[in-house]
Amino acid sequence: MLQRDELLALCQEIREFTVESVQKTGGHISSSLGTVELTIALHRVFDSPRDKLVWDTGHQAYVHKMLTGRKDRFHTLRQFGGISGFLARDESEHDVFGAGHAGTSISAAQGMAIARDLKREDHHVVAIIGDGALTAGMAFEGLNNIGHMHTRVIVVLNDNGMSIAPNVGAVSRMLEALRTATPYRGAKQIARQVIDHMPGSDLAEETRRRLFTSLKALLIPNLLFEQLGFTYLGPVDGHDLFAVESVLEKARDFGDGPVFVHLHTQKGQGYGPAEDDNVKWHGVSATGAAKPAGPQYTAVFADTVREILKADPRAVAITAAMPGGTGMQALFKEFPERLFDVGICEQHAVTFAAGLATQDIVPIVAVYSTFLQRGFDQVVHDVAVQGLPVVFAMDRGGIVGDDGRTHQGVYDIAFLRILPGMTLMAPKDEAELRQMVWTAYRHAAARRGPIGVRFPRGTGTGVPLDAPLAEVPIGVSETLREGTDLVILAYGHPVSAALEAAEALARDGLEATVVNARFAKPLDAERILALAAATGRFVTVEEHVVAGGFGSAVSELLAERGARVELEMIGIPDEHVDHGAQKLWRRHYGLDADGIAAAVRRRWPQLVRTREPEESAG
Repeated sequence: MLQRDELLALCQEIREFTVESVQKTGGHISSSLGTVELTIALHRVFDSPRDKLVWDTGHQAYVHKMLTGRKDRFHTLRQFGGISGFLARDESEHDVFGAGHAGTSISAAQGMAIARDLKREDHHVVAIIGDGALTAGMAFEGLNNIGHMHTRVIVVLNDNGMSIAPNVGAVSRMLEALRTATPYRGAKQIARQVIDHMPGSDLAEETRRRLFTSLKALLIPNLLFEQLGFTYLGPVDGHDLFAVESVLEKARDFGDGPVFVHLHTQKGQGYGPAEDDNVKWHGVSATGAAKPAGPQYTAVFADTVREILKADPRAVAITAAMPGGTGMQALFKEFPERLFDVGICEQHAVTFAAGLATQDIVPIVAVYSTFLQRGFDQVVHDVAVQGLPVVFAMDRGGIVGDDGRTHQGVYDIAFLRILPGMTLMAPKDEAELRQMVWTAYRHAAARRGPIGVRFPRGTGTGVPLDAPLAEVPIGVSETLREGTDLVILAYGHPVSAALEAAEALARDGLEATVVNARFAKPLDAERILALAAATGRFVTVEEHVVAGGFGSAVSELLAERGARVELEMIGIPDEHVDHGAQKLWRRHYGLDADGIAAAVRRRWPQLVRTREPEESAG
């Protein structure tokens, strides 16, 4: 058993290792530095995996990974074939619930606790929720049901006042008021005055903690959590390892119903740069990355939104706790009354936008593709069914890379194109993204229904961005290359790879037409059917699951019109995409130029014609 000084040294060692290791691999530094003492205390008080530690979200759990046998693999964090940057059940028995999206821990913990009770077992279930996840509506649904059922669950709030950006909303203000209440500060001052007159020792330290806890319990109201049926303990300094351990022991030994433990922590604790700017250090890229050739798609999107907001006072933009990730942080300063951060509440963001749209406001919902999944029912019921003109700007559409399977944006075409009245498009490059964002705005401003534009994570191709903003004709594709042997229909990011593949195939004597589809709904039926009649061989390419995606839409059109076409669909098969560099996964699934060309050669080997060697000059 480690002694006091050894435990404090361990905390420092973990912080140094985290900073050094994660800067090499990329990952979430600030969140993990804020949970060092909490994680050590959890593993000292509870017996994982017999006791269930349910993290929310998983990027707070790097220290948990280190303490459960994965420290030696940290050089593979978020790398192709390495360990995940989030919690993954197939990675360790200590990861009892996968956690990439926020707000899941309390509901999952109640499920585990009810299962425990049904099986007449006796162990503890602890939900650790933080980094803004308590702003998620689902978290309160879980709290409400636990309080109603009186389920024996421990909820630990890692309250750092932050998600990726500073937390917003009434819940955040309530917690801040609780942390900074005059009785709380007064209790701390009284405790310090008493302890200053006591001899220094471990006993004095323990006396200080007990006195502080007693005064705090006497003077601070328990507020919402007691009303929900929880026994409230806190707030406690989350960086006082022994205070955290003490309150967790009290929660563990409490025998009647649910307990809510409130810890106050700081993101980036113990590392100066992360303490000073924990937004910047929330997630970092690996050092030594190559300089990008073009601007970030996200930045191009945000710049276009700025132009729209300047042009039309009816336009507004909404984000769900991602002002930085969606590129709109600066816009909040420029247009403070027309930018809205609703917290980690995608469902609310969508219906909020729907409400705005009923009153002739033009809402642009900036959201990662993976997070729009959380608001799917609202997209259906509150937007599509009512035909409301809401713009969905889906960043990270496609393979996202290091964040892994919980964050891959590879389902949005399938779950949105099924909705009547929905328009969907994707640009081939950053210049076309500008025009599509403008087109989406104009479409919504004319009240022609909901519309979505997806664009990838990462940098553009470096094309000029100085063309005036103009609308792209809805449902009209463009032919980029003419050929007579087959047609490659590419949607979004893979267009450039399709062009490269066509050039490679031409060296084999195979001439391919390349079409930038632009729209997954409505399809350019006229062009597609004309090309089908001319060649009879199609390849569709998309950075999305094949099931229900762009290729499926083309297949449905061809079948409906009775077109006889040999069709090869290139996309992501029926499996989850794990973490790793985008380039590696694109190669793995044949979504790069070499993969597309190889698929054509496999499907139609008879078309490959070896050219006669050119005569040497002279």
